[in-house]
Amino acid sequence: MNVEDLNYSQKQRLAYIDFKLLFTGTVTRYEIVCRFELGLAAASRDIALYKEHVPDNMNYDNVNKKYLIKSSFKPLFTHDPRKTLIKLANNISDGYDAINDVQFPIESPSQLNIPDIFIVAKLSQAIINQKAVSIIYTSLSSGSGARELVPHSIVDNGLRWHVRAFDRKSQSFRDFVLTRISKVTIKQQNSEPHEDKLEDHQWTRMMPLQIVPHPNNVKHPTAIELDFGMEHGILELNVRAAMAGYLLRRWNVDCTEAASLTGGEYQLYLRNRQTLYGAENLAIAPGYKEGHV
Repeated sequence: MNVEDLNYSQKQRLAYIDFKLLFTGTVTRYEIVCRFELGLAAASRDIALYKEHVPDNMNYDNVNKKYLIKSSFKPLFTHDPRKTLIKLANNISDGYDAINDVQFPIESPSQLNIPDIFIVAKLSQAIINQKAVSIIYTSLSSGSGARELVPHSIVDNGLRWHVRAFDRKSQSFRDFVLTRISKVTIKQQNSEPHEDKLEDHQWTRMMPLQIVPHPNNVKHPTAIELDFGMEHGILELNVRAAMAGYLLRRWNVDCTEAASLTGGEYQLYLRNRQTLYGAENLAIAPGYKEGHV
């Protein structure tokens, strides 16, 4: 039976198996039972049907009672990169990209760069299973080369996607742009304690930001307060130190001491700029100068 001949419910269940294998590296009968409120026998039939279509995609691990992805894995379904990234960011694992029968009158800006979904999948598997990876990475400063990383989070910073990881070369936690990664190989050994996400202090440190309408560039601050849902003229956010620079850059938040940046793009001002002390990536925060707090 061709995949296209399956009914909608079958496609959903098989796409879920496909999605779970691709992005986590494993799937179990129990997960299928819970996700679709089925009996074990029905879940077993779905697994058998999936294997009928793609027999070389998974092996059964008798010890851990789960199916593991094989190196020969080839997706049964097409996972649209844009839709899949949204699903991953919102913990949606349905897998099946159905064709909408209603076209809603909503548009979003075009993204200039979309990561390779199979690169994302390998990194996702490594993170979930706490494994290190070997990658080929092209940087602006040193060109292409091999690196070993221990990734812990995949992040949309508003402009592009990157992976936050412990870099074994520099022995530090850093950001790596996903579109600059051309190959990912999952290593079998587990990560070391000092490579764990909890040791990434820039990631675990939360910074309170107080963002207000720009005092010099905005004639009617009430409009900005409405734009951002400010209360009493302030938008209060708690963001990770590792992410603060990206947020401030994305929204053109003036980070100078005296709100001195001019231009219509600077409609917001960071009132408590002293909170930024010690954060990384602040070179991209508009007007921020290290040591001037």
